[in-house]
Amino acid sequence: MATSKFPKAILFDIGGVCVLSPLEAIATYENKNSIPSDWINYAISRTAPDGFWQRLERGEIRMDGDFFRGFNADLRNEKLWKQFHGSFRNSKKKLKDVANPTQLDGHVSLKAEAADSKPTDQDRGAQQLPKPQDESPARPSLSKLAQDTTIGDPVSLESEDVAQSSPNGSASTTEESKSSSSPSPPDATSTLISLPPLPDIDGEALFWSMMAHSRSPDPYVFPALMQLRKLPTKERPILAALSNTVIFPSGHPYNRLNDPSESDPRGQFDVFVASAEVGLRKPDPKIYKLAVEKLDKLDKEKGGSGVKAEDCVFLDDIGENLKTAQGLGMKTIRVVLGKTWRAVKELEQATGLSLMDERTRRSKL
Repeated sequence: MATSKFPKAILFDIGGVCVLSPLEAIATYENKNSIPSDWINYAISRTAPDGFWQRLERGEIRMDGDFFRGFNADLRNEKLWKQFHGSFRNSKKKLKDVANPTQLDGHVSLKAEAADSKPTDQDRGAQQLPKPQDESPARPSLSKLAQDTTIGDPVSLESEDVAQSSPNGSASTTEESKSSSSPSPPDATSTLISLPPLPDIDGEALFWSMMAHSRSPDPYVFPALMQLRKLPTKERPILAALSNTVIFPSGHPYNRLNDPSESDPRGQFDVFVASAEVGLRKPDPKIYKLAVEKLDKLDKEKGGSGVKAEDCVFLDDIGENLKTAQGLGMKTIRVVLGKTWRAVKELEQATGLSLMDERTRRSKL
């Protein structure tokens, strides 16, 4: 039963929300190839806003040989490698966000994913969805990754605030430790002596391993999305996706536009705003405003009074993305790595709708 504050629209991020995060694939690649933990995420994040990954997400370059050569170069940046082994790796500060590439239907995105260090119950009782094939027997659990990973924000590591969602949809802000609390970088002599050689990373192989891992729907959020989709149009909010994306080459098997299926998240939305198609990336406020404009237009075409930002609930796994949404007036729900079922519970509170099956609900009570 709907509440008095029933939202007119729900906006979902894709990677780390509707589909699984490829964070495990990154960790597996680093472990298998003896690459220092967090280096890949650090390198990608520090090349923003004009690294090859970010340019790909804005649709400025194609996913071709030039992209992979540039991506490899970003992963072998000597200046960043020195910084990584200096202030970043020697710092005791645990960053709240971890880089997370995500993909959907010819699209992929690298973004931050929240790390919650509090212990949690075993993440069991997922709704009945096909489980992804285990590619590595030694792959760590999501909850452990969420506790152990210290990765930078690919949009801006300079941002010190991390937005947190609250049961009523509002958010609080946690101030990160200032740079004064971090130890001073080592002097040039000690850096030259102790600095190991840059890892030899196959950027193209890494990229596709991340894409393969993130093809599967999230076992909690995606079923909730499908539950919403099954409701009569007049009884549910408008469903929208707002995601940083890339476009796969024409004819690539990861393009699902010509083969839609129930397991394809893109087919579940009334409105889909993809960064690579509009030339804008989160957390730029312009892409949020564009999404609201599309929602407003659709609602009016259906005879409604229109949609404003304050009529929307937005689910994302990145604090900075949520902060922008909050600033525009949206209610927000943060989706936490390894605990995505919690976001479904918050969404139920926001809508007054039952979005979990009983088996899942009993396991999470």
